Amino acid sequence: MSKKKNVRDSALQLLETIEKNQAYSNLLLNNAIEKNEINPIDVGLLTELVYGTLQRKMTIDFYLKPFIEKNKKLQSWVINLLRMTLYQMVYLDKIPERAAIFEAVEIAKRRGHKGIASLVNGVLRSIQRNGLPSLDAITDPAERISIETSHPLWLVRRWVNQFGVEKTREMCEVNLTAPLQTGRVNLTRISRDECLDLLEEEGFEVEPSPILPEAIKCLRGNLASSKAFKYGLLTIQDESSMLVAHALGIKEEEVILDACAAPGGKTTHIAEKLANSGKVISLDLHEHKVKLISENAERLGLENIEAQKMDSREAAAQFEKESIDRVLLDAPCSGLGVMRRKPDMKYTKKEQDLSQLQTIQLSLLQSVAPLLKAGGTLVYSTCTVDRAENQEVMEEFLREHPEFEGDTTFAERMPETIKPLISGYDVQILPQDFGSDGFYIACLRKKVE
Repeated sequence: MSKKKNVRDSALQLLETIEKNQAYSNLLLNNAIEKNEINPIDVGLLTELVYGTLQRKMTIDFYLKPFIEKNKKLQSWVINLLRMTLYQMVYLDKIPERAAIFEAVEIAKRRGHKGIASLVNGVLRSIQRNGLPSLDAITDPAERISIETSHPLWLVRRWVNQFGVEKTREMCEVNLTAPLQTGRVNLTRISRDECLDLLEEEGFEVEPSPILPEAIKCLRGNLASSKAFKYGLLTIQDESSMLVAHALGIKEEEVILDACAAPGGKTTHIAEKLANSGKVISLDLHEHKVKLISENAERLGLENIEAQKMDSREAAAQFEKESIDRVLLDAPCSGLGVMRRKPDMKYTKKEQDLSQLQTIQLSLLQSVAPLLKAGGTLVYSTCTVDRAENQEVMEEFLREHPEFEGDTTFAERMPETIKPLISGYDVQILPQDFGSDGFYIACLRKKVE
């Protein structure tokens, strides 16, 4: 039992820290596993308790509300303990309700006093006895989706306007599920089939991706702990993110600029597609992130990457005009397409963040545009699904830059499975399309005078 308590105590501590400091759950979770020496058997439960409680927080609060309304001044740790326990009671079949309640009461005794332990017990027993309040009373479709899938109402309304009710519901539901880990095989060193064989020999459960010829899906295990990863035969990268290198239409010996490159997934993919020829200039604002790019390049045995610390908004002053064959701007964005990986993110984002980001995205485009050769390709990508950061940015940029046009040959370079989603020069991938990250890719061409 003591290990289990340790797991629940650790989970509660994490939920508290995430809420107080608005810190990223994935980083804190990894630190807690190391610091608290969590038994490897219990790591799955710890992850489930933290991510699951965060993912479903708004739904759980809806269920809890009638049972704690009278207790106006509950401390935040007590609310988080009730949330975490109710998550187990509602969503985890393997944990008996009585065990979840018993553990919660024990934690309440350790962290609080007899009165709090009694309150926790009373609330949870009352829920067990009376059942959960029904969501059927919520008649507004956006509000219903918001509570049912724990997405802020402003975001659901925004998506309903952009995608309609059904697509929004699908996206919100997919955001509640854990993403599969995917990897990109370093084809300069090994074939995909050989890499799959090596991983299977090591005990990983893997399969080829149906979307991309260089991608694999990991059904069991963590690819980062594999020998194949250690020896530079693969990189961990989402399938949506891999599509970017295809969109560029790379030819050997070219000079390509990756303007916001860290941690280097797209940079190394471009370098592999150049077959170690030409050059990838990779820029990032932060020294430690530039170091990450260089370390990734070294691990993969790629010698055609030049990583530099630079604010890409200064790039126009640092590089010669029309000296680059192709430019990738994977712009800083709200990250609304990767909510499955960062479940706490949906509660910290604000609507005004999106318009501020749009300003940054346009200024980055303005800066890199003059560096591109006539006839060259500019790919703009984000890991978000919002029009303000995607289509609106492209429309604005094209209005201000008549020397650019949408590249309608874009679809020819993309894998068959993606082609039906492409309209003209861009594609919006939603998380439910392939189970990959939500992602936007647009392809522009600089006109030849």
